[in-house]
Amino acid sequence: MKNNYLSIGEMAKMNHTTISTLRLYDEMDLLKPAYVNEATNYRYYDIKQNARLDLIQYMKELQMNLKEIKELLDKEDVNLIEAILIKKKQQLVEEIDKLEMTKDAITRTIYSLERFRKSPRSGTMTLEYIDRRRIYSMNTDLNFYEYDIDVYESILNQLKNDLVKHHYPQIYYCNAGTFLKKEDFIHQNFVSHEIFVFVDDHFPKKEDIKIIENGMYACIYLDDFHKEVDYAKKLLHYCQENNFNICGDYICEVLSELSIFDHNERSMFLRLQVPVSFNK
Repeated sequence: MKNNYLSIGEMAKMNHTTISTLRLYDEMDLLKPAYVNEATNYRYYDIKQNARLDLIQYMKELQMNLKEIKELLDKEDVNLIEAILIKKKQQLVEEIDKLEMTKDAITRTIYSLERFRKSPRSGTMTLEYIDRRRIYSMNTDLNFYEYDIDVYESILNQLKNDLVKHHYPQIYYCNAGTFLKKEDFIHQNFVSHEIFVFVDDHFPKKEDIKIIENGMYACIYLDDFHKEVDYAKKLLHYCQENNFNICGDYICEVLSELSIFDHNERSMFLRLQVPVSFNK
């Protein structure tokens, strides 16, 4: 036996791995010892085998599993290595996208809860600048203002099914909102057939996104879903009193859902809003 052979323990320590890992590589024919003592069954390695071990460790860092590494090293096919790496890269891109969407959803939820804590009490009127927002919307045959919350829940379920049907992440199914056309709001004609959820830059289909432009909004806060129509009338009166020009569609936005505290009905904190401009 060569005097400069490394014991399995020395080989493991030198390469920041474990003895059990080297034994596994031996069993898989990934990295065989340079010499095995027949009497003691001790494994010994040549320091030049570090090159092979470095390659295995590098491939693992590229998210390859041992079965894939074994196949690549056995076939010695550069084209196969490239093809698998391209596939791995695409898998990582998809995983990163999912993680980004999850991170954004957590951020939105934290913001929603913080905004709920700091929002004015129900019935408060405000004039606010609201930044540009992205939404995904769905049309429905029903005018949900003609029905009770049971039908609203049914429409929400349709929205969830629509997201599933189009293979959109259900992580966006949160804090839905509804529209009322500008003229319908002015004339207090409560007819709406569109429901939406807010999305972000990581939403899969950019062409399905609609934009709500930024601007000044007259708003009223509300903690009772059943009183939306009454509070929408108060919002219109507020705009008329202050000579605001209503310049866009009315939006009922669910700021926060706290159904964790209510097992019988969806608990919603709402911000009713309409874009306005001012006479100069």
